[in-house]
Formats: sequence, structure tokens, C-alpha cells
Amino acid sequence: MFFRRESVPFSFVAEADRFRSNVTPPERERATVSQLASRSLVGLTVVAGLVGSLVLGLPALSPTQGPSHTQQTEASQGR
Repeated sequence: MFFRRESVPFSFVAEADRFRSNVTPPERERATVSQLASRSLVGLTVVAGLVGSLVLGLPALSPTQGPSHTQQTEASQGR
């Protein structure tokens, strides 16, 4: 369907670029001590989890320097 858009005068568009609101937003509430403590505790927990996963995961990802021990089965020794 064909929708007809109404034309907007150019002066209105030019004024809209300069428009400033005279309404001031309310001030942000300051975080309480318990909120700051809980945020820092959550942050420390996340960082500790990442560090722990690196500490436990890096040895598993490192390439081995060769076979540290060889294991032979009884079948390969007997025949």
C-alpha cells in the first residue's frame, strides 16, 4: 500500500537539532556500603574463578616433553 507521509517544514527540522530540554533528570542514588561490598565480592569471585581455571587448565594444555613412562602389556611381552 502507498502511505502518504506529511511533509515537515525545514525550519522545524532545523529547530529540532538545537532543542534542549529544560527538565533536569533526578540525581543518581549513591551506592551504599553493603552494595559496594557485594559488588566487589562478586568481582573478586569472578576473577578468582578465572585465575583458578587458568592455574588448573594450563598444565593440561601444555605439550608433554615425551613419554615419561612407557607401559607394556603382558600380551606384547609374551609373544
